[in-house]
Amino acid sequence: MSCSGARPNKPEVHDYIKARRADIDAALQHLIPTSPECPSLIVEAMRYSLFAGGKRLRPIITLATADTVEPADTANNTKLARPAACAVEMIHTYSLIHDDLPAMDNDLLRRGRPTAHVVFGDGVAILAGDGLLTEAFRVLGRWPDTRDPAVTARKLRTIELVADAAGSKGMVGGQTIDLQAAGQVPDQKSAALDENGLRAMHELKTGALIRASAVAGAIMIGASDDKIDAIDIYATHLGLGFQIVDDILDVEGTTDILGKTVGKDAATGKPTYPAVYGLEKSRSLAARAIANAKDVLHGCGLSGRLDEIADLVLARKY
Repeated sequence: MSCSGARPNKPEVHDYIKARRADIDAALQHLIPTSPECPSLIVEAMRYSLFAGGKRLRPIITLATADTVEPADTANNTKLARPAACAVEMIHTYSLIHDDLPAMDNDLLRRGRPTAHVVFGDGVAILAGDGLLTEAFRVLGRWPDTRDPAVTARKLRTIELVADAAGSKGMVGGQTIDLQAAGQVPDQKSAALDENGLRAMHELKTGALIRASAVAGAIMIGASDDKIDAIDIYATHLGLGFQIVDDILDVEGTTDILGKTVGKDAATGKPTYPAVYGLEKSRSLAARAIANAKDVLHGCGLSGRLDEIADLVLARKY
């Protein structure tokens, strides 16, 4: 693969992430409907989960991709890529609400506080997730507000990309495999996953939206196809590394630090990397995935913020 790009001079990555998180939170406050546009209960439920904290990793990746590919034009990058960044965070939050439901993972704690269905009941929690998913596509279709046919074409391409990542070819498909593997589908035996099956499941359940987050940032600023391809491969490796670390933290982390119940994967027989490979091999696989992600960037001169984010994903403790 042949591509080129410049590495920007930049402030510390933690300052960058803090600033980007604040920018995303402010934009989400503006984009989510309020009363009396829609019933106050659904507004409260959507906002409860969306503004419960969280790393904002996926939208930060969207903006960081834009800034890595076009380091000299941060203001324009933000204008073009911010709507997609907000949309992927809405979709991520919807997926957490639904994953926590009794019919799925039956979790009582998320981001350090009771899950949506505990506070609002199953029905309103389902609707809050549905609302966030739908609002995400409204945002993708509506913003950035432009009559530029090139930008409109990018928006359409991004909508298709994100829909694939969120739907049956992505997160929904991955969650279905997860339910089957855990024996949660009536009249079906649990389907134990081998090493290839485990990776395939996580590429859909977790990796697909991380890939879409990165690629959307590249598409929306008009990156060349070779750079988009490089970003896609980078994000594939990054998503794998993220999931392996997530599985490790479920074994070694604490509820206070993670903000969610730990040890549930093992208790419920969920397929995880430590369960298949053991902890030490899982750590090695995570490190290899992150190294692969960075190698793709270095080969194209695109390290920048994405290189730093890859290191943070590997080192994270929550």
